[in-house]
Amino acid sequence: MLRTRKIRWLSGTMVLLAILTLLLPQALLPQAAAAQAQTSGIDAVLVADVSNSMNTSDRDKISNEAMKMFIDMLPVQGDKVGIVAYTDQVEREKAMLEIQSDADKSSLKDFIDQLGRGPYTDVSVGVAEAVNILNHGADPSHSPMIVLLADGNNDFNKTKGRTQAQSDADLAKAVKEAQDQGIPVYTIGLNADGKLNKNALADLAQQTGGKSFITDTPDDLPQILSEIFADHAKLNVVKLPSVTGNGSYQEVTVNVPNDSVLEANISIMSSKPVEVQLTDPSGQAVDLNSDAAKLSTSKSYSLVKLLKPQEGDWKLRVKGAPKDSIDINLLFNYDLQLVVDPIKTKSYTKGDKVDLAAKLENGGQPLQDNDLYTDMKATLVVKDVDTGKSEEQPLENTGSGFAGTFEVPDNHNYELIIRAEEDSFYRESAPITINASGAAGSGSQPTTSGGEQDKPFPWLPVILGVIALIVVGVGAWFLMGWLKRKNRGFVGQMVVEIRDENTGDKSYPQYKKLVSFRGRFHLHQLLQLDPELKETEKYVFTPSNGDRIIIRNTAGGTLEKSGRAVDASSGVELKNGDRLSIPLQQADKTILIEYLV
Repeated sequence: MLRTRKIRWLSGTMVLLAILTLLLPQALLPQAAAAQAQTSGIDAVLVADVSNSMNTSDRDKISNEAMKMFIDMLPVQGDKVGIVAYTDQVEREKAMLEIQSDADKSSLKDFIDQLGRGPYTDVSVGVAEAVNILNHGADPSHSPMIVLLADGNNDFNKTKGRTQAQSDADLAKAVKEAQDQGIPVYTIGLNADGKLNKNALADLAQQTGGKSFITDTPDDLPQILSEIFADHAKLNVVKLPSVTGNGSYQEVTVNVPNDSVLEANISIMSSKPVEVQLTDPSGQAVDLNSDAAKLSTSKSYSLVKLLKPQEGDWKLRVKGAPKDSIDINLLFNYDLQLVVDPIKTKSYTKGDKVDLAAKLENGGQPLQDNDLYTDMKATLVVKDVDTGKSEEQPLENTGSGFAGTFEVPDNHNYELIIRAEEDSFYRESAPITINASGAAGSGSQPTTSGGEQDKPFPWLPVILGVIALIVVGVGAWFLMGWLKRKNRGFVGQMVVEIRDENTGDKSYPQYKKLVSFRGRFHLHQLLQLDPELKETEKYVFTPSNGDRIIIRNTAGGTLEKSGRAVDASSGVELKNGDRLSIPLQQADKTILIEYLV
């Protein structure tokens, strides 16, 4: 009897989970759309040459300003950033950090400000490590990229026997890996001393599908960073009128064209400090440190970020020093995709006509605001795969999408891409292939069309699908519990010191807040990924009940808790005020930790 009840309970649970599996995706759509609206879908690694040659190539530390501005331009939540500082080896490194708050951005910028200089240079080291970081920490649903800031020159340590040929081979390997994984490398050549190897940097960008820029002054940063961000996110930079400072506030209109704008980045460049005020379309003053707008400032730029701004004319008021030139760029961020309706799957021949239709989607749903289409133009880009030639033809704007007809000009293979554009952004569809060569296969596209009508109803696939759905439902139940544990947060902070066992010297205490971590993190992350301390990766922290933390040594071993040696292989619980001493065998150092809530 008890066994029968268990079976009935399990069967009912499986059916319920199967129903939930069908319903959950629809129920979660608004949440998914909201989450997606927080990110531009970028995973970036910022790579900086920190060799001593930068003392002349980058006297004003333009590289630091560029990296910080790039971070400020990213959305408040969702995107990931890693940092590599290299000479002829990796000097400092920060693994991919998912930005969840302004504090995360501040942490990244503080890390950049702490970068020092060192001897020798090998560009291949920085690029290869950046590709490696993306391999291990990028989100598969995001678009990866690398931004390299360097003078493009190498300077090898003769005592190590490193040659240019070896460096070139390592760089070629990293470039091939970047090409295979669709990772563009954008280069910013730093040329304060006129010794820039611009050809090497341009070639690196060209091979990977990035772009190359050159600068010897921070004045160029807003334009360069805007161009890089825009190119990767398929946006257009909107140039606003320049202002010559006169000591008083001067007004510039910032037009937000529609309500599909997620963010507006207003970059302001001036050689001297600029004061900024902002009013919304209703004329109300806007707090520049609020949920509506945020102001970031540095030595060479100011950046105002409008968050989900209201459609209409905003008024930006800037006050600069007399006769100081103030340049202003505007960059919008949209959550929009261009999707093509499925075409018929068939064999094509010369003269056949293919009807095409495309529309914008927001968060996976058709765009509700058709006003966005008003000023848009669409083009069909046709590439003859057999000859390599490309041509374009305009498409009709229907008011709620784009439409047109492609007539197959010859018995060749073709790739079709639809590009829709307006002043502040553009989008491109996934490629559609048309096979008119007479070979096996035919036109195809990301979304397949219906099959033949005379086939019998596929009962077996349907039954197997139902069974699979039930299995998925049960799996989803356990997956939800696992995800809840995986995303559980931390509280408090850790005070970290490093003691050199050879000299007895201790580093200054560093206070590491834990709120940005989710599910688990290892000690190496807490130490800002110092390569010398890599063995700390085996010490893993997970949250526990009552604001406590568990530390476990995944390789087995002991550590000292409050002066007593304890086995860390099965986990040691930490509560407020507990202290740890973790000896490192490979580095002759000891990590001292105090947990505070």
